[in-house]
Amino acid sequence: MERKFSSVIVLGVDGAGAFIKDADTPCFDKIFSKGAVTYSALSSNPTISAECWGSMLLGVGPEIHKLTNGIVSSTPYPTDSPFPSLFRRIKESYPDAELGSYCDWNPITYGIVESNLGVSTDTAVDDELTPIICDYIKNKKPDFLFIQFDSVDGAGHDHGYGTPEHLDRINHVDKLINKVYEATVEAEIVENTLFIVVADHGGTNPGNGERGSHGGWTDEEKYVTFAATGMGVNNATIENMNIRDIAAIVLYALGIEAPKFDESGWTSQVPYGLFNDESIPDYRDISHLTGAQPRISKVAHTSELI
Repeated sequence: MERKFSSVIVLGVDGAGAFIKDADTPCFDKIFSKGAVTYSALSSNPTISAECWGSMLLGVGPEIHKLTNGIVSSTPYPTDSPFPSLFRRIKESYPDAELGSYCDWNPITYGIVESNLGVSTDTAVDDELTPIICDYIKNKKPDFLFIQFDSVDGAGHDHGYGTPEHLDRINHVDKLINKVYEATVEAEIVENTLFIVVADHGGTNPGNGERGSHGGWTDEEKYVTFAATGMGVNNATIENMNIRDIAAIVLYALGIEAPKFDESGWTSQVPYGLFNDESIPDYRDISHLTGAQPRISKVAHTSELI
């Protein structure tokens, strides 16, 4: 496969769900004004961080990778897992690739990324982590960089998802997203970078000052934001995708052959209409694997506290 981009940056906003569309996000709107955007990408079931980030970075569903918040917080990801992370797949294709994982919630790096790959890592709260990330981009110009910001999820838990406080935090993180994007401009790699922003899950708003939660399968929890911009990305609304598709998108962008589609394993796909490339296979419906039937919820499901 031909390599399409020199760099791929995936910036995950934990707990943002589809609420980005309701927040004041001038930077996000500008960055992706000519890109592909959807607010109906389907999360993983259950809508919990480890299950979701694991699906994105491994390309398989939670029923396959079996990661939980407890596991990724306490157990290093196996270096010989039959379900390698994106980092391992990239390193096997490009041994000299510069790879980075910069996460506020460090269990992602600890429990989903193999420790023997020489991946550059750091962890701090969003505001402190952002300048570190920007310096890394400008100094190293990474082949693949995964970022996770956590404060939006914290605001959702504290105040309820979709509340003014939650939306205000999305507005704040919007400025951090812009700083990361501007770092690619300063590093002079923006023209050859696929820049992605994605949420892992949304959450509930019980009202009456109660804390928000997630883990269930309501529309507010399971539908999330995905946006991509870069050379060859269509200016389009993506109609159908799952967050596990991040894995296939990254491999495609870097010219790495994805594993064969297998309902007992790899189920990540490049969404239809994302790239201007007619050779991309038709998108397969995997709703029977995700518990997404019917796709639009008619009955609210109870969320599980984390």
